[in-house]
Amino acid sequence: MAAASSSSPGELRSMLKISNLVKSYGSDKPVLRNLDLTVPERSVVSIIGASGAGKSTLLRCINRLVEPTSGDIELNGVNLTRLQGRELRTARRRIGMIFQSFNLVDRLTVMENVLSGRLGYVSFFRAAFRRFPQEDIDRAFHFMERVGIAHYANKRADELSGGERQRVGVVRALMQGPEILLADEPTASLDPKTSEQIMALLRSLSEELALPVLINIHNVAEAKEYTDRIVGMRFGRIIFDGAPSTLDQAAMDQIYAGVPAEDRLADGAGVQVLKVASS
Repeated sequence: MAAASSSSPGELRSMLKISNLVKSYGSDKPVLRNLDLTVPERSVVSIIGASGAGKSTLLRCINRLVEPTSGDIELNGVNLTRLQGRELRTARRRIGMIFQSFNLVDRLTVMENVLSGRLGYVSFFRAAFRRFPQEDIDRAFHFMERVGIAHYANKRADELSGGERQRVGVVRALMQGPEILLADEPTASLDPKTSEQIMALLRSLSEELALPVLINIHNVAEAKEYTDRIVGMRFGRIIFDGAPSTLDQAAMDQIYAGVPAEDRLADGAGVQVLKVASS
């Protein structure tokens, strides 16, 4: 579980800081362009934007599933972009990831899938024979109770509904003892009611565990309802950053109906960023 905050009352400590992040694939135009973003603790931040805006690439750069071309990504003062080998593996286990397609092992039970979140903490022998410490098993039951799936502990993952499978994915991420949760379209495969339940769950867990949550999401209504802050991306840049209440039609038009900066400005400057103070 994430450590309790040492911040003074009313002050949020920066947990994730991204500076000048660039991601290019070969000679193609950059997918991310000098992107800056700070996410404090105990906050839920949504990233919205059209397909191809760079939202998923951003999340995957944070946990190094995609290698950044340049820039810095700091989590609690540790620069993730400079880590290699054992240090990178150690850092990755503190970054929980929730996937659109759940990424469960269907033939394994719910408990076995949940405990896979501890693989970075146990020996190969324990992992191979599924001999996890009792404290890990106790914590697994605690989180499964919290999200309402403890009664499915011995059920195969492929026997669950989409919402139940996503709850397994959430608990697996929590079992890592993460310092941040990254959620890549966590509700895209779910029906509207279940989507809202998952978003509400992520929000409440963020508050309970003082855990920052960064969500890539297409559903703007859910972003406005369940997150504290909305970041709008277009062509690899952040062009809106503010409270949900400030996401007006003008901002939506820039995020979803804008044109590439190269086509609008002769000098090649970026799209105008709409920075809106949080209420």
